[in-house]
Parts: sequence; structure tokens; C-alpha cells
Amino acid sequence: MDKRIAQLVSPVIEGMGFDVVRVRLMGGKTAVLQIMAERPEGGIEVEECAKISRAVSALLDVEDPISGEYNLEVSSPGIDRPLTRMKDFERYDGYAVKVETAELIDGRRRFKGVLEGVEGSEILIAIPEGTIGLDFEMIADAKLVLTDELIAESLAARKAQGFEPEELDGFDEIKSDTSDEDEETT
Repeated sequence: MDKRIAQLVSPVIEGMGFDVVRVRLMGGKTAVLQIMAERPEGGIEVEECAKISRAVSALLDVEDPISGEYNLEVSSPGIDRPLTRMKDFERYDGYAVKVETAELIDGRRRFKGVLEGVEGSEILIAIPEGTIGLDFEMIADAKLVLTDELIAESLAARKAQGFEPEELDGFDEIKSDTSDEDEETT
């Protein structure tokens, strides 16, 4: 269903100048259709999400691919974003990732390590046992791990786009609180 909806909404979103990062229909009391999008160079603003939401909503009203009620959620991929396309794995070479495969590989499905690039159709990941190659088609889920390096890069990118750091008053305190919690639970 996710793939079908993605094929339906992608041309509209791409026609507006954005890339579709992920489309996921999640169940629950009321289903949620989550669409993650960004500009080709990265990032997206709240107003842009609202424009995409209005355009996609109109299309979904006409095509009606989802039976029953659902909420539409259009958002950015966030800092600890999902990696869904080959170009995501290329772009975040050198960053910490968590990857889950569709099938067992040497008795396991979950891998945590550092991206070491892409070779053909394989994603290279440095794990404690060494560097492994995972075929892109076998990856069921992958995302960046939230690290200080990733946060610093994200803040630098926002600043380069004209975002004022003082809008993040209290960020250091939040980060410190989170770091303390992590130390207590590990």
C-alpha cells in the first residue's frame, strides 16, 4: 500500500520541487498517512509542508486510495532521518546508522555501525566485526543515529540557510539533560 500511495503522490510532490523521502501508512484507532519530503539540497520549512499537504490532500480526495478515515501528516525527515534511497546512503557516508534487513544475515537482522559508502548495489557499514556489504534491496529499515556530530552539522546547515541560532535558546540544556539520561541507562 505504501508503494502504491508513493507512486500516486510522488509526481505531485516532485513537480513542486521536492523529493519524497518516505511514504508510510500506519494503522491505529485512526490511520496516519505519513509523508516525509525535503528540498533536493535538504531541508524543508513548515509552510512548504503545508503546501505539499494541500496538494496531496486534493489528489487523495480524487483518487481515494485509502479506505476509511485517516490523518495526513507531511513532515521533514528530521535529524535522525530514515535512509530510504541509495543517494541517502551516499550523502551520509561516515555517519552512524542503524539498519534492519528483511532476511537474516549470519543469524541477525539488525546492524549498527558507520556508513562507509556505497559499492554497486551494496551499502557498506563498519560494524565491530569489520566492514560488511548489505544489498540495498535487502534493507527493510535504516536510519541515522542521533550523534553530536549530526546535530552540529544540522545546526550549521540551518545557520547557512539564514536560521538564527538564538531561536534555539535552551538547546544546550536540553542536550545536557538527554546526555545525562543516556549515561544513567547504559
